[in-house]
Amino acid sequence: MSTLPQTVVRPEFEADDLATASHADVARKLTLWERIVDLDGVRKLTILVALMLAWEIYTRVSGVSEFILPKFSDTAAALYDSLVNDQLLIMIKNSISVLLTGYAIGLVIATLLTTVAIMTRFGSDILSTLTAMLNPLPAIALLPLALLWFGLGSSSVVFTLLHSVIWPVALNAHTGFMGVSETQRMVGRNYGLRGVMYVAKLLIPAAFPSILMGLKIGWAYAWRTLIAAELVFGGAIADTSGEQSGGLGWFVFANQMDMQIPYVFAGLFTVILVGVIVESLIFSTIEAKTIRRWGMQSS
Repeated sequence: MSTLPQTVVRPEFEADDLATASHADVARKLTLWERIVDLDGVRKLTILVALMLAWEIYTRVSGVSEFILPKFSDTAAALYDSLVNDQLLIMIKNSISVLLTGYAIGLVIATLLTTVAIMTRFGSDILSTLTAMLNPLPAIALLPLALLWFGLGSSSVVFTLLHSVIWPVALNAHTGFMGVSETQRMVGRNYGLRGVMYVAKLLIPAAFPSILMGLKIGWAYAWRTLIAAELVFGGAIADTSGEQSGGLGWFVFANQMDMQIPYVFAGLFTVILVGVIVESLIFSTIEAKTIRRWGMQSS
């Protein structure tokens, strides 16, 4: 016959002086270094600086030809010269202007497709079928067809950008709306949300992580498609539209033809910088003020 274990009675303990009690570091004032390191922009800038230093050190130590990989210092000098004495700023403006036009039109079309898709099953079938057909198709492959339809000009590039924006934005938004749980939907209806208020106060916030991801992917696809289009047809578009109508892709292509390799890398570096700036200043700010603030994503 088994016996039950005896109950152990622990002696009582009472702390007389709470000041001597040990305690954890619950809250303290952060040091200046900790506050600086905590900044997202500082951490990313540190990574960029480290990559630049590695680039400079490698090119100086390895002795690689400048026609293969120029020094970062030469690239930086070429970038400064292009910004001050050349038309690089105008070309950046031209590229971003075309990009914003295509991106805005693409968002409108994607919004319409998503609205129809979440309202009717037939609309959902249309979106899924078109996405399966057209999303795998590279956007740059449509540029020759666009040139036949719209001629040499920014309209052809804008048409090509639409293909890069519509499908990732519409697909991610539709996935986000369909992913809203039935529990959240019932809570919204119990609170009396109907119609536009139901969509604005419940569906959009709940689906916003997917919507924002679609916006970021659409921007990235459109940006690289624009640069590729300008690399291939930028010269023809510039010649027919005006002397100062070329974009960043045309800047890279023209300097490559002239064997100005530091300027080629300066153009590519500018493409990267624009992408980093848009990601850090626009999308990261939206992310911090929405889904992170709502507790839907960790910092």
